[in-house]
Amino acid sequence: MTWLVILLICVGQLEASISDISAQNESHIEDGLLVLLLKLRQEEFYDTLIVYGEDCVFHSVIRHLDVPTVLVSSGSTSYDWNFSSLTMILGCGPNADQEVTNRTLIKLQRNRRLIYLQGDIPPENVCNNYAQKEQFNIAMLKDDFDKSQIIYTCRYFQDPNFEEISLSEKKPIYIEQFRNMHGKPIRTMADLFTPRSMLYTDTKTNETKMTGYVANLISYFVLKVNATLNLEVLERNSSLRNILKKVKDDQIDIATTLETSLHETPLDTASYPFLLTTYCLMLKVPSKLPYNVIYAMIVDRLVLVIIFVMFCLISALLIYSENMTWRDLRLSNILLNDVSLRGLLGQSHPFPSNASKPLRMVFCILCFASIMMTTMYDAYLQSFFTDPPPGPHIRSFRDFGKFNQKIAITRIEVNVLTSSNNSQFREIPKDYLKVFDNWRDCIALRDAFNLSYNFLVTGDRWSAYAEQQTLFKEPLFYFAKDLCFSRLLFLSIPLRKHLPYRHLFEDHMMRQHEFGLVNYWKSHSFFDMVRFGKAPLKDLSQPKAYNRSLFLEDISFIMKLYLAAVGVSILCFLSEIGGAKWRQWRKLRNYT
Repeated sequence: MTWLVILLICVGQLEASISDISAQNESHIEDGLLVLLLKLRQEEFYDTLIVYGEDCVFHSVIRHLDVPTVLVSSGSTSYDWNFSSLTMILGCGPNADQEVTNRTLIKLQRNRRLIYLQGDIPPENVCNNYAQKEQFNIAMLKDDFDKSQIIYTCRYFQDPNFEEISLSEKKPIYIEQFRNMHGKPIRTMADLFTPRSMLYTDTKTNETKMTGYVANLISYFVLKVNATLNLEVLERNSSLRNILKKVKDDQIDIATTLETSLHETPLDTASYPFLLTTYCLMLKVPSKLPYNVIYAMIVDRLVLVIIFVMFCLISALLIYSENMTWRDLRLSNILLNDVSLRGLLGQSHPFPSNASKPLRMVFCILCFASIMMTTMYDAYLQSFFTDPPPGPHIRSFRDFGKFNQKIAITRIEVNVLTSSNNSQFREIPKDYLKVFDNWRDCIALRDAFNLSYNFLVTGDRWSAYAEQQTLFKEPLFYFAKDLCFSRLLFLSIPLRKHLPYRHLFEDHMMRQHEFGLVNYWKSHSFFDMVRFGKAPLKDLSQPKAYNRSLFLEDISFIMKLYLAAVGVSILCFLSEIGGAKWRQWRKLRNYT
């Protein structure tokens, strides 16, 4: 029994010493991890910790950090991550992170991860496993970290795919790996929708390249990150929705097209808005008024009333000033005063030889009024004959029924505007919509400035049309800013959902805007189209031959008005003769 007691005492002392040694080792590891976490916080600040896995050394370390912490022992959250994105992720083993919540995966994809490895687990296998999940900011430490002070960090674009970094070194543990992709491909598909993207053959390298204000953005990003472009082209009879479908199916990294905010597109597959534009109608410029309408157009009703009132006042002043009495003032003398009428029309009229000063003053007023009126109307007439004004414009969506004009629209646009319950679109009578199932046919008509239809166009595309119409003798279409389906239309570039370098692409996009390159590309869109044979450098307005003289139909309105006035004059003359004969016959009858 004595030997048994002595043996038990020795075993107890041995266990106590072993536990003390392990406690000291854990204390050393905790101190090293605390120093490491503080160093990482200095490199890139984080205000939240999330720990995946069951009880490990991280749980005791985080007690000494004044940082809010979320413990996920099951390996996955059951809710979308709505906390700050400045998060540091700690993993108790290579398989502790089993996150399955989609929004949490996207939001925490770029966050830095620190994995604690126990046992002989190769770091390259851990890097490969996380690379398959497209998570690349990975660092690892083993259970002998307190002695080795070695950190294993993943390097995706090198062989081997990890690097050993000593804690005493000043080398960064986490780097932005996608700033240099070492020739890795970036998959894209171009819709070849001019002037966004156009294909051409480089004469020096004989390679097929693309240009355009959207294509340039992507091409220069590929050069910036030292990648290669894996280019596909949308088939001619395919829908634009096929590109978006391939983006959602992770078959394309960055699409060379634009997605509008009118579509019900999840933000996971859309970049930060690339352009802010409008979505309005491109209407035909009304034809110019014929010459026979100009005569009536230059005479406004209010001006006619003012001229009539002035005629009556001058007639009354002439009657009064001639005898300085109102005795001869009658309605017939005022309305049929030939002196006032001929004077206002700039014609010669009788002037009394011994006129009084008031009468001379009235004639001066009459002369001044005739000069002003004839000069004004002559200037209007000659100006409108030189360049006749256009006809009435469409002021509202309901006016299409009055003007009997149709709008060419694609089936995709009809579905989008209908699904979004656009109030302006509902005002257009359906009989005045020409719907094209093939969107390329509608675009071809619009690019050719076909005058059979009006078209829908975004503000960024209209800038190229406006530049092209500067070559025309007369513009064919105008941008109806008052007839818009959306005045705040966001255009985004479709991106793959888990694209690991999304932040680099969006930063590149913002920098191109900041430097003014996007506006420069847009302003040169038409010239790029001409250079690559996508638009003709000629006048499509088909100007009419200039007529040096007027035709009889051009003055038909004035001739009709002249004949009507002559007819009225003849009737007045005959009535005066008939009235005189009647009065003479009445006198003779009374005498007899």
